[in-house]
Amino acid sequence: MQGQPPPTRADNHQPVSAVDVFEDAYRSCGTAVLGYALRRSASREDALDVVAETFAIAWRRRTDMPVEPEEVRPWLFGIARRCLANAVRSTTRARRLGQRLADSLTDAAVPDPSTLHENRAESRLVFQALERLSAEDHELVTLVAWEGLTPAQAATVLGLSAGTARVRLHRARAGLRAALHPFSDVQEADRDH
Repeated sequence: MQGQPPPTRADNHQPVSAVDVFEDAYRSCGTAVLGYALRRSASREDALDVVAETFAIAWRRRTDMPVEPEEVRPWLFGIARRCLANAVRSTTRARRLGQRLADSLTDAAVPDPSTLHENRAESRLVFQALERLSAEDHELVTLVAWEGLTPAQAATVLGLSAGTARVRLHRARAGLRAALHPFSDVQEADRDH
């Protein structure tokens, strides 16, 4: 047999499993890792995320965890340090993206609050009309109207032929028109006679 024999517990000379070592490390070092993260994080929530990620990585690498208790804490701090660096990079990327978005929107006009309210009421009516459609037609309409796909592209997404998608889209639009303007069909029929 190659390698060292499994470590044993001093109290009863039974082999120590990687799970036991992990549990001991969590109990003995969890607070220390949290303190380490709190002192280096921008917020408490960020620190808690770092601790969670640290112990998730430690769990995945539990067979690599040092058996000696005095070696476990520095090993966990090393993992936490890398998790903190990843969190900082992620925050920096998000901040830069937010800044680029803000810079690109500086020329945009501030909308009138009354217009926002009117648009919200109209949007609610549109959502209610969409809910009356079948799930498949709802998806087809939103792929075309909101996602900017052509009917043929939406057909590919939904696994339909292009012709079928166009027919279903036509019917769904007619259903939406009827739901949004229930009296327009009657008025159009009256004009035709």
